[in-house]
Amino acid sequence: MSGEIAVERLTEEQAREELARLAEILARANRAYHTDDAPVMSDAGYDALKARNAAIEARFPALKRADSPSDQVGAAPAEGFAKVRHAVRMLSLANAFEPEDIGEFDARIRRYLGLSDDAPLFYTSEPKIDGLSLSLRYEAGRLVQAATRGDGEIGENVTANARTIADIPDRIEGAPDILEVRGEVYMSHADFAALNARQAARGDKPFANPRNAAAGSLRQLDATITAARPLKFFAYGWGETSAPLADTQIGALERLAALGFPSNPMTALCDGPDALLDHYRRIEQARATLGYDIDGVVYKVNDLALQARLGFRATTPRWAIAHKFPAELAWTWLEAIDIQVGRTGALSPVARLTPVTVGGVVVSKATLHNEDYIAGRDSKGEVIRGGKDIRVGDWVQVYRAGDVIPKIADVDLARRPADATPFRFPETCPECGSDARREPGDSVRRCMGGLVCPAQAVERLKHFVSRGAFDIEGLGPKQLEAFYRDGWIREPADIFTLEARFGQGVQQLKNREGWGEKSAKNIFQAIDEKRKIPFARLLYALGIRHVGEQASNMIARHYGTWEEFIAAMDNARDLSGPEWERLLGIDGVGEVMATSLVQTITEPHERAGIERLTRHLTIEPAAPPDTSGSPVAGKTLVFTGTLEKMTRAEAKARAEALGARVAGSVSARTDLLIAGPGAGSKAKKAADLGIEVIDEDAWLALIGAA
Repeated sequence: MSGEIAVERLTEEQAREELARLAEILARANRAYHTDDAPVMSDAGYDALKARNAAIEARFPALKRADSPSDQVGAAPAEGFAKVRHAVRMLSLANAFEPEDIGEFDARIRRYLGLSDDAPLFYTSEPKIDGLSLSLRYEAGRLVQAATRGDGEIGENVTANARTIADIPDRIEGAPDILEVRGEVYMSHADFAALNARQAARGDKPFANPRNAAAGSLRQLDATITAARPLKFFAYGWGETSAPLADTQIGALERLAALGFPSNPMTALCDGPDALLDHYRRIEQARATLGYDIDGVVYKVNDLALQARLGFRATTPRWAIAHKFPAELAWTWLEAIDIQVGRTGALSPVARLTPVTVGGVVVSKATLHNEDYIAGRDSKGEVIRGGKDIRVGDWVQVYRAGDVIPKIADVDLARRPADATPFRFPETCPECGSDARREPGDSVRRCMGGLVCPAQAVERLKHFVSRGAFDIEGLGPKQLEAFYRDGWIREPADIFTLEARFGQGVQQLKNREGWGEKSAKNIFQAIDEKRKIPFARLLYALGIRHVGEQASNMIARHYGTWEEFIAAMDNARDLSGPEWERLLGIDGVGEVMATSLVQTITEPHERAGIERLTRHLTIEPAAPPDTSGSPVAGKTLVFTGTLEKMTRAEAKARAEALGARVAGSVSARTDLLIAGPGAGSKAKKAADLGIEVIDEDAWLALIGAA
């Protein structure tokens, strides 16, 4: 796959194909971000692809496409709004990621202007707001037009909506006859949380992050909807103006503030790159306390005469640059440590955080793994984070592992409160009061209450109806919690007797808050449709510790029928003998999983509950896949990146049907990596290990589905 080859090793043909692929991906990302307000990738991922595109164009300048992403700013305006041509283009900024980039930025400007290294050169430094760019045109002091950036040349006319934003004055005094004020529309964290709460109360889909919420609110065809949304505005510059605002960037911002436009209070004047980096670090440290999203810091040459001399490249000014924050990292306060009890009784500590945006998602919680992790040790007892423990009140660095699970990477001891005390992990279950024990060799403390513990019972029920298990439509976590609280459902078998136990089930259920006759009928119909279930899904739904979805499929294929499986578990209960060895012989089943499986199935109370359940089910046998002639039978595969011709679930199902094992991570045992656009660390690790990497088309050709 050409996307996995270093730029310096690309052939001309590979470079041409890669530029075509990148043009398509980046155009799609631009439309999603600027037009649809629904980003499909992180800022860091977008920046990496755009940097690769630029590097290929630099090596093969003759191959630069007419639709090159390097020449594009934003995306075409959406349909539904009148189009506005900007009198002065609204350009994007070049990006910097490392401190060395800032030194080079300063050096380039000095070379261009013919300034010596010791000549004074001042810059402004201000937070880069993560919102929607807006241009406001005033004529004779009156707001006559507001337009989004669009593609930089043509934007959308959102004048009626902009008038509803309190930070934007309708009239100004003492301004030039023509003045275009440019800035960012955004939404604060508090307002975003309140908006999503209202969305949820109405049953509407919540917004993913404040940037999406702000963009979606400003670009409403009905201005009354915008008026009901808590939008704010920061001015950062200007477009066309009939008279200069000032001689300097900082002076112009002060003039805009005097005219009534809010500007960011953290804007500072800095003398050279060292001062810029100092201010960058101050803004980064304050990021979580600002109450709104920023994704970097913008530096601009302060002298407007020098800005004019420096001018512009094709899509970016020479006199400005955006210093982006490290991908998926942010600092914030740890407000509390909560203990959650899972379906297996595991006590899981969760950090409750002052909300901060990490990788385009607002993070308010992060996993803390277990008591060792909090204390500054890993699973082997080795020191992590330099031995720094985690305490309530700490200033912590948060990252998103695999762009999904928020975790804590570091603690700033210099900002630790004087009264912060080491966290004491509970030795009793916070839900039921039972002993919480940590067995030798186990990194997790567990509640010993079993199904007496309501948290375990509810979590097991939630797992039972989850997507990979019974997947009962309409019976989600909130419904299960309510049914459990009212005594309607206490164990999985109760789900399938619910209607019978209440006689006129529909009549009873429709009288509950949030239910009607139609929804009641639908839920009972959905339950009935799941009375016939594949063996593997049933096994996974039981929520047996260490037995995941993949293992359930392997075990089901091995035994074939539920009846044979139960008999085998009974025969293996002494954890020895031929049946025990047969179980251990299944690929991917080790002693820990096998022990958990046998002990759960043969434990009297668990077994009784399983039998109460299976009396209401028809369990479909697991037919072993026909792998004759399969090119991937017995191989371990990993899928990564974005698949464009089938979903990840479809690809996994197809691979398993051909006798392959699909793993979630790359290891020395991986035989083949199928990588789509946006493949990252897994593709790099595969290359390092010498594992074969193919793209989606090659995968389809391999399995005969091209």
